[in-house]
Amino acid sequence: MTPLFVYGTLRHLPLLEQVLGHPVGAADIQPASLQGHQAHWAEDQAFPVLVDIAGATAEGLLLHGLTAQDMARLQYYEGGFGYHLAPVEVETAQGAVAAQVWFPDAGLWNVGPVWDLAAWQARWSSINMQAAGEMMGYFGQHDAAEIARMYPMIMARAASKASAARAGARDDPALPGSGMTRADVQPCSLARPYADFFAVEEYHLSFLRFDGAQSPVVKRAVYSAADAAILLPYDPVRDRVMLIEQFRAGPYARGDLSPWPLEPVAGRVDPGETAEEAARREAEEEAGLHLRRLERVSGNYPSPGSTSEYFHVFVGLCDLPDAAQTLGGVASEDEDIRSHILPYAQFEDLLDRDLLTVGPLVLAGHWLARNRARLRAGS
Repeated sequence: MTPLFVYGTLRHLPLLEQVLGHPVGAADIQPASLQGHQAHWAEDQAFPVLVDIAGATAEGLLLHGLTAQDMARLQYYEGGFGYHLAPVEVETAQGAVAAQVWFPDAGLWNVGPVWDLAAWQARWSSINMQAAGEMMGYFGQHDAAEIARMYPMIMARAASKASAARAGARDDPALPGSGMTRADVQPCSLARPYADFFAVEEYHLSFLRFDGAQSPVVKRAVYSAADAAILLPYDPVRDRVMLIEQFRAGPYARGDLSPWPLEPVAGRVDPGETAEEAARREAEEEAGLHLRRLERVSGNYPSPGSTSEYFHVFVGLCDLPDAAQTLGGVASEDEDIRSHILPYAQFEDLLDRDLLTVGPLVLAGHWLARNRARLRAGS
């Protein structure tokens, strides 16, 4: 089979092996370059595209010994994103070699700055590794076009898992507990019977019991979703808060007669974005607000027995004049959002009378009650 030249993320050996599903031997990898081309970031994406540039050189790796199954897995990983294989001639230390390479379909991606493998490895490799694990788990179940459609949410779930890994174990001496960690869990298998905007993941695993014995293998189903940034806007000068209102499928599915709850501003933490950046972006998108400062309230699991979703909750200091935006949302996401500016006394009354039904809003409200005097004094 004709060797394959890779110039982007697949130069990262752990990712290449994740996609192929097996280790790659040193004899199967050869440094090579493609003349007259250069790798550039696809604009606003975490991968490169190959651009024709006279006199330029694209550095990469030449992959030898690929089987038909290897190529099928690689085509599955790449093919749904608007790339096509084409013949090229690459330079190696031993001379010119005929190869094939993935070129982007014309006009599909805007071209950004020159690709930097080290920069990608520092910021994106852990996320892409997680995403590739989920993507390749669908090999033989979903076609490549369907995976490309699902890719933004696959990446969002991957970013959440990578963020959890970076955070490390909670080992503060003030925390009571057994001291057991993820290493005390023995995974057996993972299936995803449903995946789209969110995923249902079924784990078969065993875990260390408090008596020191290992549990039997058990099945645990989890609603897998991205991290969310949640923000209660507060104006300490005018002493008022902003709440938003929109239709929510969760209360509707439960049978709630009022499926338009009052909420804080909230949204998904996008891949490559911090929770703080997400909070500021959502404040602008949902409510047209510019935040002066963020106060972190909590990072928490709303329901650790059934979902991987993780909330980053903030109070955001901002101006809330009478003329603040009342309608908002992102049209492409079919958001229809109305905002409400309430005097703090009215908000506190709703809180005390248990008329606010969204948990993160209640949490942020009680935090604000404890810290309001400090925030007002510093305004």
